[in-house]
Amino acid sequence: MDPRAEAERELESEPLEIAFTVACPPEHAFTVWAQRTSLWWPHGHSVSGDPGLTVTIEPRAGGRIYERTPAGAEHDWGEVLVWEPPRRLAYLWHLRFDRADATEVEITFAPADDPTATTVRIVHRGWERLGAKGPERRERNRRGWAGLIPHYLQACAR
Repeated sequence: MDPRAEAERELESEPLEIAFTVACPPEHAFTVWAQRTSLWWPHGHSVSGDPGLTVTIEPRAGGRIYERTPAGAEHDWGEVLVWEPPRRLAYLWHLRFDRADATEVEITFAPADDPTATTVRIVHRGWERLGAKGPERRERNRRGWAGLIPHYLQACAR
């Protein structure tokens, strides 16, 4: 294989790493992310697209991540791997895809230099498991995170 193509392929399977600061303590940042997700998650980033949906992350390792429509239909999005409030949350993620094509998301919440702020770090990995579909899914998720984070920041500020 061409060394440049090999290097490009490796780069396309690197984890997405995103870090930002939110103006609240880690406990609040974790709670808004994991237990008040419906406040900030845009309905367009769901299976149903229903504006009245609720998003649930069950608070334990092995817990489901899913949406529920007002009519009661449920759609699985993932499974909790690590539940360590208020520091860390990790899950398998397969929103709109088969569970066999899940990637892994890990979010950490650490006190920032400012005692009233938190550094949130997202590491989204597992693209290499998707084979040829990996680079496109990685790029799609990069854009998705960029669209979600402003909603989360607003919810934390409330």
